[in-house]
Amino acid sequence: MTMAKPKQNTVIIPARYGSTRFPGKPLHPIAGVPMLQRVWALAKSAPGVDDAVIATDDDRIAQFAGKIGAQCVMTAPEIRNGTERVAAALDVLGGAPDVAVNLQGDAALTAPWVLQKVLQAFADPAVQIATPATQMSAEAAEKFLQAKKAGEAGGTTVVFGKNMDALYFSKSPVPFNRPSGGGPLLHRHIGLYAYRPVALKQLVALPPGPLEQAEQLEQLRALENGIAIRVVPVDYRGRTHWGVDSEEDARRAEALIKAEGELLPVYDGSYRFTDTA
Repeated sequence: MTMAKPKQNTVIIPARYGSTRFPGKPLHPIAGVPMLQRVWALAKSAPGVDDAVIATDDDRIAQFAGKIGAQCVMTAPEIRNGTERVAAALDVLGGAPDVAVNLQGDAALTAPWVLQKVLQAFADPAVQIATPATQMSAEAAEKFLQAKKAGEAGGTTVVFGKNMDALYFSKSPVPFNRPSGGGPLLHRHIGLYAYRPVALKQLVALPPGPLEQAEQLEQLRALENGIAIRVVPVDYRGRTHWGVDSEEDARRAEALIKAEGELLPVYDGSYRFTDTA
């Protein structure tokens, strides 16, 4: 079968069926819609996105993609992470888009305007990699700090320079903010990445460095090797950013959808979404 070549701005959605913490996670329903379908539909609805492709190593996910009308590419099971799977998917597709976006298959509450904002960063030809972050409110920052004190590993902060290029990403709260420091400056990183294909190819060819290994953050590989990452401030417009790593997370996501409203285009109760226009 001849694969369709990637379009100008293509979202690649890495999705693995196997998970020690949450087996079958991509197909788990969130408020009546399988999670992977949610992510794919949200990507397709984002302004500036020309195509969305699922990348997997599992026939069950490939079959599901066919049911919902999504393009899917098969990639090797030994691939270690989502970044490598995105690069492998582009190889399978042949050619390269102007920008490839790595949107994880468990990012079930990703607002379409966040994707749009990240893609707009590439109007600057100097940008090779871009990723979003949102400034925490005083209340959110305090909750984040307390969670870290309790030993929680989830949640990443980022600091950046005047040109908006990242200086560092950390699982620790950075920067340290003294009581007289002028208020919360914490920016929470959103784990979504957009790449020019040349930069992606360069990145996956590099070995992990000591900072990446210490923090367990892939994006530090780029910074350790002098590859700039443009940080894009985004506004969640009162909504909650949430990823799904467990069944408890899935229940929390459903509660957030009920409280904050549905992000999806109109869902007709089958495997299809209908145009809202």
